[in-house]
Amino acid sequence: MSDPKYFEDVVPGTVEEFGSMDVTEEEIVDFARKFDPQPFHLDWEAARTSLFGGLAASGWHTASMMMRMLVDHTLRPESSLGSPGVDELRWLRPVRPGDRLSLRMTILEATPSRSKPDRGVVRSLVEVLNQDREVAMSVKTLVMFRRRPASVASADGGTGR
Repeated sequence: MSDPKYFEDVVPGTVEEFGSMDVTEEEIVDFARKFDPQPFHLDWEAARTSLFGGLAASGWHTASMMMRMLVDHTLRPESSLGSPGVDELRWLRPVRPGDRLSLRMTILEATPSRSKPDRGVVRSLVEVLNQDREVAMSVKTLVMFRRRPASVASADGGTGR
């Protein structure tokens, strides 16, 4: 886990790549049994005759793996205030057993709140990449970040480090 990321640390145009998560057949099937029990997520034979042509992770499972990597790298309890939602969620290619996923996050906007000066909203494009660097999923996220407290800014000269 890296240092807390406050609103002031977010720069529009910045692109970061991070995370690494291996996808297993067991996790795909377990998630599907609990949350998305469609045949192409549960059974190789049924999946073979589907439009996926083989076992594929639920898109919601992919989104959950993305969320885990975001929490591990970017979202900190000291500074993350939650999200008012996402836009343009797209599942672009199947995620399969044996895939290794990572994230590419592009900061699109960072807007200080007009009504609550202790925070700002960051809009990002988050892309889930497979091991071949193909985009499996993309989503535009909105996250509210706390502004750096005066005590942190004064202690480190305002750098956050």
